[in-house]
Amino acid sequence: MDKPIRAGRRQLLQGAAGLAAAGLAAPAVHAQGAVTLRYVGTAVNQHAGIKEKVKEDLGITLEYIPVTSDDVVRRAVTQPNSLDILDAEYWMLKKIIPSGNLMGMDANRIKLVGEISTVFTKGEVAGRKIGDQGTAPIKVSYLPARDGKTFATGQTQWLTLIPTTYNADTLGIRPDRVGRPISSWSELLNPEFKGKASILNIPSIGIMDAAMAVEAMGRHKYADKGNMTRAEIDLTMRVLTEAKRAGQFRAFWKDFNESVNLMASGETVIQSMWSPAVTAVRSRGIPCTYQPLKEGYRAWAAGFGLPKTLSGRKLDASYDFINWFLSGWAGAFLNRQGYYSAVLSTAQKSMEAYEWDFWMMGKPAAQDIKAPDGTVMEKAGSVRDGGSFEDRMGAVACWNAVMDENDYMVRKWNEFIAA
Repeated sequence: MDKPIRAGRRQLLQGAAGLAAAGLAAPAVHAQGAVTLRYVGTAVNQHAGIKEKVKEDLGITLEYIPVTSDDVVRRAVTQPNSLDILDAEYWMLKKIIPSGNLMGMDANRIKLVGEISTVFTKGEVAGRKIGDQGTAPIKVSYLPARDGKTFATGQTQWLTLIPTTYNADTLGIRPDRVGRPISSWSELLNPEFKGKASILNIPSIGIMDAAMAVEAMGRHKYADKGNMTRAEIDLTMRVLTEAKRAGQFRAFWKDFNESVNLMASGETVIQSMWSPAVTAVRSRGIPCTYQPLKEGYRAWAAGFGLPKTLSGRKLDASYDFINWFLSGWAGAFLNRQGYYSAVLSTAQKSMEAYEWDFWMMGKPAAQDIKAPDGTVMEKAGSVRDGGSFEDRMGAVACWNAVMDENDYMVRKWNEFIAA
């Protein structure tokens, strides 16, 4: 589990203001009676601060059930009755939706559906199309009907997930240990960092980082890194296996905290990383850079889904929680960790102007930037790695994905890990 992050009094007041602006009447929700929602997802979004705040505002108790990415899919497909809220990533939907276990989310019940980022609704940032290799959200955001088991080709009333957070991922580096500029994904496999590199051991994501590195090395040009042929999978795994046997990798991490500890300890100096993990390393006073790379970013996106068995008070409460999540406080809370929120307009209202300028506009920090727990992350004058929202999300090259040859890919990936 992530270290719990507690909200300050000013943040709580801002959250109440955000609820009022979104037309969410907390007392009315309280009056419907207490309810507990079983929330299954990876630990990344399962923060104590969010749990406390939604309990205060809506009287809803979240029961966090942290699982791995693979287990999010497994739960949704085989045990939908074991959860009320599914916090899933969009790449998982190709595995989950055919099961019929998720209901289509009714756009008419989402108060701010019209303000959801165009990353999800149009596949655009600031009116420009962004890279859609892999499972781009726009490809899997809509269903033809509430009980659909296939994806719609355009916008409909029924959404697969209500988006929450997303980001443009890249490599994390220890600039104090690397000692020179890093500008390419190829550096992940550079023998200069033998024994000091790490790649994440989630096949559907790890192979995308590998493909970015392989392509940057000039070893192969993929038609779609997120949907490789068997021959491309074999080539990618061959390059990784060669590097592994040469001692390139210190570790293959699956857990958020493991990635933080590897980098903070100096066991690794370059690795697959997630933005909040970089934040966590910096919060310890250790240099860590989320490095912009010339080939672009590997992006991901997550959202809330509901099992088709949900009904009555729990269904209503789940929509209440989702509407609350989009109303500003939670978005600001997560933005402060380096994520992007699905509804940026409400998040902005729940952030100080200098925070918004730093995280979203790429401007130098007018004063110290703090993590949600109050720890100073960046000193005044610093600029966010990669710059503004438009610069970072506008440079997305591919998305986390599930391939047509997924079963073959996973088998080959496991052979690589065992090699």
